[in-house]
Amino acid sequence: MLYTVVKANNYQDSISLMLLTNAINALPGVDRSSIMMGTEANKNIFENAGMLTQEAKMANPNDMVIVIDAESGDTVDEVLAEVDKFINQLSVKKEGKNVEHATNWSKAMEMMPDANLAVFSIPGEYAAEEIDKALDLGLNVFSFSDNIPLEDEVALKNKAKEKGLLLMGPDCGTGMISSIPIAFTNIIRPGNIGIAAASGTGIQEVATMIDRLGGGIVHAIGTGGRDLNEAVGGISMKDAILALENHDPTDVIVVISKPPSKWVRDEVVELLQSISKPVVAIFLGEKPEHHIGKVHLAYTLEEAARMAYDLSVGKPVQKNYTDQSVEHTGSKLQENQVIKGLYSGGTLAAEAAMLISEALELGGLTKGEGFLLKAGGHEVLDLGDDMYTQGKPHPMIDPEVRIHKIKEYASLEDTGVILLDVVLGYGAHPDMAGTLAPVISTSLEKAKELSRDLYFVASICGTRNDPQGYDEAVQTLKSAGAIVCESNAEAVKTALSLKGIVLKVTERTTVPYGGPTKQLSAPSEAVMDLINSKPRIINIGVESFNDSVISNGATAIQFDWKPAAGGNKKLIKILNKLNQISWINDENMKVVELMKNGQPFLVDVIPARSEIEVLNQKVLLHAGPPIVYKDMTGPMQGSCIGAVLFEGWADSEQDAVAMLERGEVKFVPCHHVNAVGPMGGITSGSMPVLKIINRLDNTVAYCTMNEGIGKVLRFGAYSDEVIQRLKWMRDTLGPVLSKALQTSETGVNLNVIVAKAITMGDEFHQRNIAASLNFLKEVTPMILKADLSNSEKTEVIEFLAATDQFFLNIMMAIGKSVVDCARKHTQGTIVTTMTRNGREFGIRISGMGDTWFTAPVNTPNGLYFTGYSSEDANPDIGDSAITETIGVGAMAMIAAPGVTRFVGAGGFEDALKVSNEMDEICVANNPNYAIPTWDFKGASLGIDIRKVVETGITPLINTGIAHKKAGIGQVGAGTVRAPLACFEKALEAYAHHLGIEVVDHERD
Repeated sequence: MLYTVVKANNYQDSISLMLLTNAINALPGVDRSSIMMGTEANKNIFENAGMLTQEAKMANPNDMVIVIDAESGDTVDEVLAEVDKFINQLSVKKEGKNVEHATNWSKAMEMMPDANLAVFSIPGEYAAEEIDKALDLGLNVFSFSDNIPLEDEVALKNKAKEKGLLLMGPDCGTGMISSIPIAFTNIIRPGNIGIAAASGTGIQEVATMIDRLGGGIVHAIGTGGRDLNEAVGGISMKDAILALENHDPTDVIVVISKPPSKWVRDEVVELLQSISKPVVAIFLGEKPEHHIGKVHLAYTLEEAARMAYDLSVGKPVQKNYTDQSVEHTGSKLQENQVIKGLYSGGTLAAEAAMLISEALELGGLTKGEGFLLKAGGHEVLDLGDDMYTQGKPHPMIDPEVRIHKIKEYASLEDTGVILLDVVLGYGAHPDMAGTLAPVISTSLEKAKELSRDLYFVASICGTRNDPQGYDEAVQTLKSAGAIVCESNAEAVKTALSLKGIVLKVTERTTVPYGGPTKQLSAPSEAVMDLINSKPRIINIGVESFNDSVISNGATAIQFDWKPAAGGNKKLIKILNKLNQISWINDENMKVVELMKNGQPFLVDVIPARSEIEVLNQKVLLHAGPPIVYKDMTGPMQGSCIGAVLFEGWADSEQDAVAMLERGEVKFVPCHHVNAVGPMGGITSGSMPVLKIINRLDNTVAYCTMNEGIGKVLRFGAYSDEVIQRLKWMRDTLGPVLSKALQTSETGVNLNVIVAKAITMGDEFHQRNIAASLNFLKEVTPMILKADLSNSEKTEVIEFLAATDQFFLNIMMAIGKSVVDCARKHTQGTIVTTMTRNGREFGIRISGMGDTWFTAPVNTPNGLYFTGYSSEDANPDIGDSAITETIGVGAMAMIAAPGVTRFVGAGGFEDALKVSNEMDEICVANNPNYAIPTWDFKGASLGIDIRKVVETGITPLINTGIAHKKAGIGQVGAGTVRAPLACFEKALEAYAHHLGIEVVDHERD
């Protein structure tokens, strides 16, 4: 039975997940499992394996999908425990490494401004867009990532060429820059030979042989296997050759290529004939009869290595290199017995297939289903082919597929020789020889019992400095009964000799080159900087690729990449197009500057209807985007009932409900009339409201005053106690504060209070005690100076002193005055409103004016008062998210670590994590709100919808939790996330507004 677990927003690289899958498959009770990210490509792999469950179908690309085939559900718990253990161990390993981490390009470039190489090992379906960004940042690129469409490769390489950058790859598995190994690479001694190769294991075979001969490599520049394809035209190969020609420490150049396009090959040869340095070239599949001009043509990778070594030490190239001793000569096998090759290296497999086919006259290479040769019973398999690696580790990492194939082929009566390669080095299995040895020895024993001839012939691609140990690997395989050869070519010759076949190679001499030559152009400064220094690397993807770089003395930082926009390709394309419009950033900064420069002053407390004209009718204001009474949740409906009773429009709860249900009361969002309201946000004409003027441009904003704690209207309570308090606020609190404020010519400068209070531990949503006391300090002398009775003064001062959250409503009006000023600049992607009505969360953005973008609101997580639980919670509600809109509240959680436990966030480290995360989705920081616990960094400011959609990080909001039933009131406090869909809708709408249209092919 299939069981599925989806771990949302838990991105891990594919190699880690492949290794984890293997570990899970080894658990008792697990018939099979597959653990991959929820990309469309991976869903196809799940489907092909018969494991695409409904839950897996619904997963996003940033979700880890675990599908287990097991008889019992109890096994799932064991699997999940193992998964958690594995992920935790990865986390510990990351913490133990001295590598800095970035989560976006801006941060990565800030951390390493002199970076000159980006190394990619992310899923190919997303790689092209990210490589494009790296090129725009002036970085050379090494792309281990494969499955990039050919047309994208062509476009990217042309762009790299135009920018004077080198693009190595896609599907570039191996490289060395200034003797620094990159990706799947061996430990090679430094030297004077430079390699340019459209082949990963081709580089490894040639480089390791040169090392064992006593030579060394300075550069091994991979180009990707398709670079010499007719469509690509050898762009990277030509640039690599020119770079090596101009690199003084390089004395010999080696060119390695899989079978190339003829005209591209001819162009490459023309270039090689034009340079000054000696060249060795091997075009796999060709059997050269002579060397041509300056180019020494090799038949096998072994020949290429030996030629290059001889040239590097000043020796002439020999006429042939085929006189190396072969351990077995003469036929040892029956006539009907055949050779089977089971390779982990694609180039090594191709070389073996070519040599066997030619020696036995089998008609050339075969292609399809992983076979490079399938003729006359002889077979050579590339087990690194996509058909074997989809959703599984490469055979250089994991021996499972090859072990299965060894057992399968060893049991066949016609199998006489099994050819194997063992690749050592960084990224490869820690002891592949030791893992293969038992199956080799067992297979030989079984063949002996059956009186059947069977030979294993192996070559080891590695050096004596590789972590696995070359000599140890040789001895391990020999002890298991295998014949171990110095090279892949020698192994093939040995296999053929067991069939009584001698591979003959014609002696080669040099003939003149009679073709054209090229006028050489100088490489760019960026390319020469790369090859004249140790690379400075931003590693995007598999973190273990840093190991070889760091341990060999170069520098790297880790870009913790995950698919932008949750992997939504339409949104990714929109983001890329918007990010290419430079003026958007300028416009965003204009909006942010208006926010920074706001000058809010509290100037009066007035009856709402005196300035909000619509309230002179039977109208109530409410929080959030537009909503009608029947759609309101319990607490907002309760607030409406209370307001109707307060205004005297009805004499009883029943009459109030009937009036509301008949539609006799109209509703308008607070935000539509320069107002904001906490929780339900219900504001009626007789309620006193704070009047704040932003003196930057005289924008006015209003908000009701804080009622204190307990049963209050804003949380939906409407008992007589609530109504009486509202009447006292109307008749006493409002008029007293109004008269007090009239004693000041300017009113209360609120920026001063906010700046002080944020240094005292307020974040202005859950914690306002410092600001409330500072406000009390400012307003008390005004109250005492006003022409009021002592009892009025005493009542108001005592209320203010007892109401720790009084400043929250002031802060909300500050936020409204600031954003409404900034909203007058109608360009850019900055969020200018966030609010919620209990049903929908709504945002507005600078570039789309008054348009609302809404999505279903989330329910807060947090702590509950005694007797209540999450079952009682109403979905999030209120205009108070205006605080987060201007960068305080949960955005500035680090300012108030004391409140984090109350809202369920944890402690100081969690508060720091929250503010750092919120900083990632903002474009600036507000120096007016400097936070001591954040090293006096200003509060984050300017939420950018592009950053939200790209990262998937949505604003966190501190909030109170109302009971879902009307009349009960507050039952807890916590945090809630804004729904991502609001920001996605805003992004698409803004793109459309600018004339950007992107077709969603996934939905067509």
